[in-house]
Amino acid sequence: MAENMTETARLLVVSRESAVLRPFWSIAESHSWHVESVVSAWDAMERVQSGVAPHLLVLDLARGDSDTLHILRWLHRLRPDMPVIVMCFPEDAERKREAVRLGAQEVLVRPIDEAVLQSAISRYLVAPENGHAEIDSQDVEQLGPDAFFVSAGPTAQKLRAQVELLAEADVPVLILGEAGSGKDTVARLIHKHSVRSGFKFLKVNCSDMPAQLLEAELFGDEGAATFGAGRAKSGKFERAEKGTIFLDEITQMPLDLQVRLMQVLQDKLLTRTGTDKASSVDVRILASTSADLGRALAERKLREDLYYRLSAFTVQVPPLRQRRGEIVVLMRHLMHKLAKHYVIPPREFSSSVLDACQRYSWPGNLSELESFVKRYLVAGDAELAFSEFESSVAAAPNGNSAARELVPAHVELSESGARSNGSRSLKSLIQSVKGEAERNAIGTALQKTGWNRKAAARLLQVSYRTLLYKIDQYHMSAPAPPLPPYHGERFFLQDSTAKSNGKG
Repeated sequence: MAENMTETARLLVVSRESAVLRPFWSIAESHSWHVESVVSAWDAMERVQSGVAPHLLVLDLARGDSDTLHILRWLHRLRPDMPVIVMCFPEDAERKREAVRLGAQEVLVRPIDEAVLQSAISRYLVAPENGHAEIDSQDVEQLGPDAFFVSAGPTAQKLRAQVELLAEADVPVLILGEAGSGKDTVARLIHKHSVRSGFKFLKVNCSDMPAQLLEAELFGDEGAATFGAGRAKSGKFERAEKGTIFLDEITQMPLDLQVRLMQVLQDKLLTRTGTDKASSVDVRILASTSADLGRALAERKLREDLYYRLSAFTVQVPPLRQRRGEIVVLMRHLMHKLAKHYVIPPREFSSSVLDACQRYSWPGNLSELESFVKRYLVAGDAELAFSEFESSVAAAPNGNSAARELVPAHVELSESGARSNGSRSLKSLIQSVKGEAERNAIGTALQKTGWNRKAAARLLQVSYRTLLYKIDQYHMSAPAPPLPPYHGERFFLQDSTAKSNGKG
């Protein structure tokens, strides 16, 4: 998408048919867009590599064309931020999943109404009506309506490269990291770039349900006795056939279910609850945990054979405090995503708030950051948005003290202040930012009204009593009136004359 909508939006259409190109010229003319066309995907590659790249590419697949679609992989590597729309014939519609896996944002099936085409193009070229262009960066990779991966810094870029390698190997992966650090996102990223991306990705949180329900959820139930029904119920392993299943918090899975999981991993066989009959299953297993693995193994919460089976390929997801350079990108992307969800205008973060957020340790990681952005969007008050942090930080494990402290940066903290929890330090920063803004607003209103307090209160839309309290709180006082000009003895003569006139 064009980063600056004052710049003319550029479309590149790959098609040999004039009938396909005609509606593009019509739509572009009414929107002042610039349209170019090429006859082949290879010509599009050259166009993207040389000169000014387009903001949007439309790829028209000829009937039965089975080769052109694979150019999407190369286009995505050249310009990962450039959206691509694919047009195809009805008989090729089953290749929609493949097109999306290779990098297409949308697939349109012929015949295509001009209004539908215009709407699709506008989604990627037109900024939202509230005037705030949605954050769109090559560092932000969308994984679904509510999931995205940001790789704006070296730590996340290294993780991204590791994920790409693991995606190509069809093997189990163990994903490690603190709670809220984005293990679910990494699992979705692995699935998206794997050969299984055209099939289902299903997630099961092993700590969310009791053992009997978890067993039926994963392995199915031949008699569905758990649910009081008289028919068989398929489990998620069956429903994820040829796809990926993500087992979150694997150490919370009961040991007898871990034995059955080993059967799936080793023999590719699945046995429904309530029967001895095994059936073959083809599914990739990704697992994660935020627990201490050494302790989990010592306390027999995780079977050693299962651990060794899963941990042959391991991914360590870094906490947010090790990705400080990405916090601003994350905050702005979250702000626009949440604003669109709640259908309200996004709020801008001041530089002071962004600076304070970059120095906070975020013990709750991405989950805590999203919670803050949501509260800031709705409340519009940084202090209110941070009010929840005291309880969340206080609840953090004692072993996570490093995560709970605020990195000093250029802010000087006393030794006792450094030991206090990060939320209180951050809250004081936010309070000072808020106080400075409030004091400036009051000062401006008083200056505009010549220090008429009642007029200033009306201008600020607060009560007169509130304004007086704030003036006293910020130790504000009216400027002294200027002295009359000094002209030597004439000054005293005028003064005495005024006094005598007053007496007379």
